Amino acid sequence: MTSPAMVDRGVPVDIILTARGLGRAFRGLQALSEYGVELRRGEILGVIGPNGAGKSTLFNVITGFLPPTSGQITFDGKQIEGLAPHRIAALGIARTFQNIRLFGRLSVLDNVLTAAGVHGKPHVLASIMGLPLAARKERALRERALTHLEELGLLHVANAYAAALPYGVQRRVEIARALALEPAVLLLDEPAAGMNAQETAELTGMIREVHRRHGLTTVVVEHDMSLIMPLCDRIQVLNYGRVIAEGTPAQIRYDPRVIEAYLGTDAGDAPLAPAASA
Repeated sequence: MTSPAMVDRGVPVDIILTARGLGRAFRGLQALSEYGVELRRGEILGVIGPNGAGKSTLFNVITGFLPPTSGQITFDGKQIEGLAPHRIAALGIARTFQNIRLFGRLSVLDNVLTAAGVHGKPHVLASIMGLPLAARKERALRERALTHLEELGLLHVANAYAAALPYGVQRRVEIARALALEPAVLLLDEPAAGMNAQETAELTGMIREVHRRHGLTTVVVEHDMSLIMPLCDRIQVLNYGRVIAEGTPAQIRYDPRVIEAYLGTDAGDAPLAPAASA
């Protein structure tokens, strides 16, 4: 959905998701306040900020896990605020979680198949009767799930229990499961949490390739600046639930408001270092 008013250097910008005046309060605490974004189709947007800035709350509101207390969200021309999470996922918005939510007693492959079935699960009666159509759909779902595991380097653990895997590998399984929903927008909530520098560098390249291959629009919430700075086209900075800065990675790195939010008022003119965290 493109609005003629939304232009970038004279070129119309294709906006896939818009949030206006978005707010969320918890017993009087304003976790998100007057949040707004025009998410451009095909971009990678980073959302950063100190702990408690409202980043995960933002994802929870967009994906229906929390209803907003104010504001509107429009996705591809449809108003979606207040819809149930499964309906928002079916429309084309998939996410991972800050706290991993895999089915620990299922295999990696079965975890991904649970998501793949959203768009192509055979009818129960057809499956019970063993009809050829159901068998073909089951094979197609399995092949698609295996493709996602392969592109994320997970084929070798396809039959392993999810709970038995290292933390960083579980993170990649979550991304594979989100991709199986065939989203237009992918929201990644701290995908590099628990990873070392080498794993983070590998993940950065992997996210970029997945984004390109699937034609996604991607939003990444992350503390690790070594992932955010080289990956994102644009960055928003949240503090106390409000957007305090927005721009390119180069603009954000030297923005005094961002430096103060992360490092305190005595930080002077020091840039936000690529490896900084909060």
